[in-house]
Amino acid sequence: MISVAIDGPSGAGKSTLAKRLAKELGYIYVDTGAMYRSIGLFGLREKADLQDAAAMQQLLPRIHLELASIDGAQHIYLNGEDVSETIRQEQVGMAASAVAAHPCVREFLLGLQRGMAEKQNVLMDGRDIGTVILPKATVKIFLTASPEARAQRRMKELVEKGQPADYEKVLEDIRQRDYQDTHRKTAPLRQAEDAVLADTSELDFEESFALLKKIIAEKAG
Repeated sequence: MISVAIDGPSGAGKSTLAKRLAKELGYIYVDTGAMYRSIGLFGLREKADLQDAAAMQQLLPRIHLELASIDGAQHIYLNGEDVSETIRQEQVGMAASAVAAHPCVREFLLGLQRGMAEKQNVLMDGRDIGTVILPKATVKIFLTASPEARAQRRMKELVEKGQPADYEKVLEDIRQRDYQDTHRKTAPLRQAEDAVLADTSELDFEESFALLKKIIAEKAG
């Protein structure tokens, strides 16, 4: 089985690029970020202290996640509810970063994620895929871009959705996410030693897609 691990900071375009790459290559796309966002959403709805590992551990037995592909689009279900759109809210993203710092949450998802890679060719993106989840992945890519470039892209997404956005606030949120993700004790965001660095600060989507496709072709054979 071929496994592709794409890691990188928030807003680097991992999910968008990974979805298209998986579709073109015929791999199964596994959105690990959506899993953490779903758990974060559940915690928010339960008004739990997301920073409290014990509080989150008590919630985990009540969480059931399912992934499905519908008309080529990835959907995630939280206890039977399609939350694919809801989990993209800014506060859910921050909640995901908070709950992902807890070992119990990461352990909860680890078996599910590894099991998928054992049964089929997968393309998985997240923060610690190449370092923790799939340390023996066929291809490892660390996808990044400057905070400013990521903030501009996020602004464009929000505007296209008709949502009001402030550039400075978006940039501040991205920097805060970066700090949380790189400084957490459990599986912090970092580039795996054998990962290929792909900086897309100066690239548009099509150029970024071509770069990643080339890296995968060279590494996977």
